[in-house]
Amino acid sequence: VAARAAWLAEPTTLDELAACLTWAKAQAQPVLLLGGGSNLVFAADWPGLALRPALTGRELTGEDADFFHVRAAAGENWHEFVRWTLDQGWPGLENLALIPGVVGAGPIQNIGAYGLELADRVEAVEVLDRSSGEVRQLSRAQCRFAYRDSVFKHEGRDLVVLSVTFALPRAW
Repeated sequence: VAARAAWLAEPTTLDELAACLTWAKAQAQPVLLLGGGSNLVFAADWPGLALRPALTGRELTGEDADFFHVRAAAGENWHEFVRWTLDQGWPGLENLALIPGVVGAGPIQNIGAYGLELADRVEAVEVLDRSSGEVRQLSRAQCRFAYRDSVFKHEGRDLVVLSVTFALPRAW
């Protein structure tokens, strides 16, 4: 397909991401927020900034009697993240293996497969509010997950997912 974006940025830090958004606003450039981009085909040139947050990192943030609490940055490859959790002995996401994309796109679509949805494992989603510049945490309830839907597809369209924290069950 002979189409392209006028600008492409793949920021790897929160500061770079904020700078990209500030630049786009100052230049009056429209912003197209991408996940992995594998499900996107341009029918025509995009006149603004195609922005694909490439923030990486994953960690165990805590554990208790029932759950492993694991956080992954938005730019982490989804399938590789699922494999990593399993390699650590932290079950709960294996039904969602092989779904293409990145961690940050998962909550937007509320990805799911084989009787499990991302919403079943999400504890919190860290976001950057493009209108205020504020970084904040959304609880599972605040994400308003539904079948292949979330707040991010509606009034949360100005929110950029930075990371997702999961509660992975010890007994699964």
